[in-house]
Amino acid sequence: MAAVDMDQLLAQIVAEIEPQIGTGSVADYIPALAAVDPAQFGIAVALPNGECYGAGDWTKPFSLQSISKLFTLALALSGDDESIWWRVGREPSGNAFNSLVQLEYENGVPRNPFINAGALVVTDHLAGVFGDATKAVLDFLRTESGNAEIDCDEEVAASEEAHGDRNLAMAHFLASYGNIHGDVRSIADQYVRQCAIAINCRDLALAGLFLARHGLRRDDTRMLSPSNTKRINAVLLTCGMYDAAGEFAYRVGLPGKSGVGGGILAVVPGRCTIAVWGPGLDRRGNSVAGVAALDRFTELTGWSVF
Repeated sequence: MAAVDMDQLLAQIVAEIEPQIGTGSVADYIPALAAVDPAQFGIAVALPNGECYGAGDWTKPFSLQSISKLFTLALALSGDDESIWWRVGREPSGNAFNSLVQLEYENGVPRNPFINAGALVVTDHLAGVFGDATKAVLDFLRTESGNAEIDCDEEVAASEEAHGDRNLAMAHFLASYGNIHGDVRSIADQYVRQCAIAINCRDLALAGLFLARHGLRRDDTRMLSPSNTKRINAVLLTCGMYDAAGEFAYRVGLPGKSGVGGGILAVVPGRCTIAVWGPGLDRRGNSVAGVAALDRFTELTGWSVF
């Protein structure tokens, strides 16, 4: 597909996946997310020059959830600081994102930064560098999207904190192996708050453009080396979609990160980023309509990493 009429393409995708919008189940184990209407869908595409196109509910905010983990990893690796890899691995887990199973027999080193245990370790690293990991993520999202109003959804944060026993247990377990350096409660709270950030498809696509621009930020300053950008995209491809990363690579063929708020951010290196949102989730925690839309996007454009 040599030239792409992006407005026409996105309208076509929304029309084609319409039967899947509203299917799946919302994340009812987080009460504030259980109340979200699943019959919503948005898609946005951001190009390297900063142009952004969208369709559907692409300007309606949703809960960032685990998509925040790719931004914390990028911030941890900024300035070519690769010390985080001493504390977290880069392999798919094969288990649920909130599983504690592997931590004990792998001596408190999480499999990858995109499961909850790994994200807690990365949050602890950021807290050591920036003082407040959530503020560092918010500052980055606001700057890259150009939207200074992006903030935590306090209702979602309170809802998650009230049902956060497993994450807190995980943080204590990591601390018992010396892999949480800060105050356990503070690190767990910062992790919950970064997941509770509210963002829309437009702002998410723009904020993720550095991954399509080989590490360059909105103002053309370098956040990551091309090598580290490539490596983040590689870990996104193999680990970014919970325990369905292989299926997503098979269907879509792009690095991507999902969240149980229904969002997915996918990257076409050198070409664009795509943000989708559909609150209805499959049994792995990924947006049913979002995966379908990304599948159609790569089919119609021929853009993938393969």
